[in-house]
Amino acid sequence: MSDVEPSAPSPDPRDLRCSDADREKVAEALRSATADGRIDLDEMHERLERTYAARTYRDLEPLVADLPGMAGPSLPVRGQPAPLQAAEPTGSLDRVGGTPTSGAAVAVMSGTARAGEWVLPESFSAVAVMGEVKLDLREARFETSEVTVIAVAIMGGVKILAPSDVAVVVDGVGIMGAFEGPREMLGSEHRVKVRVTGLALMGGVEVRRRAPSRGVEG
Repeated sequence: MSDVEPSAPSPDPRDLRCSDADREKVAEALRSATADGRIDLDEMHERLERTYAARTYRDLEPLVADLPGMAGPSLPVRGQPAPLQAAEPTGSLDRVGGTPTSGAAVAVMSGTARAGEWVLPESFSAVAVMGEVKLDLREARFETSEVTVIAVAIMGGVKILAPSDVAVVVDGVGIMGAFEGPREMLGSEHRVKVRVTGLALMGGVEVRRRAPSRGVEG
């Protein structure tokens, strides 16, 4: 009779602990799905909370399982410990620096836009009074690594297209209007951070994510 005891079964890789990099990969997939219109902002916020609270790969898998083409975290090989990974910063520092092109965009019963290669200052004002302001930041440079856009829409609209590789937080107020966009945690995983704040009074401020592209979309 052999004295060799059978080895214990390897744990299911889905029950292994996930890393910060795994959580961030799922978070970025959720942000992309929101930009594509697959899930709305409320659902993105709910799933992001579950993402950052996840402990195992099993917790993360359902969050992107219903999103076609969205890749979740890669599972480690069965029986091998999950590799320790540090979240790599995203957002190129090559886009930081330069002389601001302008400090404000104002539309009063009219429309104005900023697009293409321009330099966003540390603080920028976008004011729409019965008009519309469109800001396309996807090809823009940033004067500093942290910038603030103060958006005021009074019976008008401010639309902002933000790059997909920077952190964006929207914390403005809507009064008989809407102030909508990502409300993300500004962590160290992003090199460039954009804050959008201000007021929408009987108007709307909307921030959306899009991949880099020339021109301003409607």
